[in-house]
Amino acid sequence: MQGEDNRNLLLAIGLSLVVMVGWNYFYGVPKLDQQRAAQQTQQAGTPAQPGGALTAPAATTPGAVPAQPAQGLPVAALPREEALKLSPRLRVETPALLGSIALKGARIDDLKLVKYNETVDPKSGKVELFTPVGARNAYFADFGWIAPAGQSAVLPGADTVWKASSDVLKPGTPVTLSWENGQGLTFTRTLEVDEKYLFTVKDAVKNNGSAPVALSSYGRITHHGTPHTDGFYVLHEGPIGYLEDKLQEMKFDELKKAKAKAYPKNDGGWLGLTEKYWAAALVPDQTKPFSAAFAANGDEPVYETAAIGEPATLAPGASLESTTRLFAGAKEVEAINGYGDALNIKKFNLMIDWGWFWFITQPMFKLMQMIHKLVGNFGITILLLTVVIKAVFFPLANKSYESMAKMKAVQPEMKSIQERLAGDKMAQQQAMMELYKREKINPAAGCLPILIQIPVFFALYKVLFVTIEMRHAPFFGWIKDLAAPDPTNIFNLFGLIPFTPPSMLHLGVWPIIMGITMWVQMKMNPEPTDPIQKSMFAWMPLIFTFMLGSFASGLVIYWAWNNLLSVAQQYYITRKQGGDVALWDNLKSTFKKG
Repeated sequence: MQGEDNRNLLLAIGLSLVVMVGWNYFYGVPKLDQQRAAQQTQQAGTPAQPGGALTAPAATTPGAVPAQPAQGLPVAALPREEALKLSPRLRVETPALLGSIALKGARIDDLKLVKYNETVDPKSGKVELFTPVGARNAYFADFGWIAPAGQSAVLPGADTVWKASSDVLKPGTPVTLSWENGQGLTFTRTLEVDEKYLFTVKDAVKNNGSAPVALSSYGRITHHGTPHTDGFYVLHEGPIGYLEDKLQEMKFDELKKAKAKAYPKNDGGWLGLTEKYWAAALVPDQTKPFSAAFAANGDEPVYETAAIGEPATLAPGASLESTTRLFAGAKEVEAINGYGDALNIKKFNLMIDWGWFWFITQPMFKLMQMIHKLVGNFGITILLLTVVIKAVFFPLANKSYESMAKMKAVQPEMKSIQERLAGDKMAQQQAMMELYKREKINPAAGCLPILIQIPVFFALYKVLFVTIEMRHAPFFGWIKDLAAPDPTNIFNLFGLIPFTPPSMLHLGVWPIIMGITMWVQMKMNPEPTDPIQKSMFAWMPLIFTFMLGSFASGLVIYWAWNNLLSVAQQYYITRKQGGDVALWDNLKSTFKKG
């Protein structure tokens, strides 16, 4: 009776994993295909115009950042290089970034990531993060000043052309922009950039006039059109920030429906837009309060995140200063953590979606980094990490297999009890418990290692899926990207036939290897006597083989390797306990039936 409960629990665990993997297979992958098609359609859209979706009237809220209409822009979308010519430019050159800043509007709107290609092909183009106004899907950051409603001060806007003190912005070489409004206000902006992905924007305004002026500084990130997202439930992509002492996340679709979401009281924090591997985030002065908001406007939305400082009155002859930082680049763990620690940015490490099991995911990633520094290959790192995990759980697994061996040894007596007390379930259960107590058997011990290792599995899945360090990381042979599915497919004879099967029939070499190892592992134990359970366990390896065909190849390699280690471990412990390994008899029985 208890043995059947054990199998029922194992079956429930297996079905839970089937549901999890099946959701990704039948919903996540098709949704990704649909989004890719939608993205291609979107790229034929109209050009972005600089401006803002944040148009609330009160100057003390981020919604007060005004929309600034552009002038003289073409009706049709321009190629990127043509759009760059719409404004004089300040070049940006760092070891990590290449691009330029539009002096018209002083927008940081042209950035490419030097270390990252679009595909695994080294000849493919560099990843484009920011895109200028006039091109499709413009994406940029701008900064400035706003005044309370009713004040007539002329402030720099989207069409303001700034003067630059130099032609190029490099690490260690700041550039100052300047502009005068003709009414006594002189604006300067000092731009700095480090060797990675951080810009420092120091705005200052001096009042040379005769009347006081009230101003608030702002920073804003704008994206025209819905960015491409992978659409998986395990990953957040969209507006994000640590605001009001809490991680705030919204999907692009959620923000499109909500129109706006305000966070008026913040003492430190950050906000921005995040995709799977890339992000842009504003980091206001962490020592001064600010308000913030997410917003979306229009049928083909303009998404914005904005932060605005408290208003201050600038007396005649006085100056006002504000410092805002902009992170724009790849979500590298060391870079993100380094900025958070060095600048005391609240919870900046949450820019990377570590998930519910962050207390496992983050240490696991650090361990992988340590191993990778020794072996230099993330595929080998995954194999060694699996060995480490097995070693950690070895005592628990040892007790589990010992208990399973004892359970097998008393199966004749268990069967006798079931037959003898078939009409009295209570007496049957009591006799079983007495048998377990006498033989010192824990019937739940066989399931405990599986239950404990489920969070570890999810944590590794998360690490492989969300960390950019896994992106385009090669293994050996045909695996060029451990974060992508195995590119081979049995249904086109692994590339010999010029045919691309649908995503539901994506079945590569490594998923097949995983399925075989899973089948062998299940043959280590006696077959269930219940015909439904027997059928379910027989089909499970095949079901998982197809479902994992669309998973990251690194995760499939881990699962296959883990299965092999489990087989070896169970074989060793069972033999050590003097028990018989059911593998060989089960294999013979299977092939005889065949």
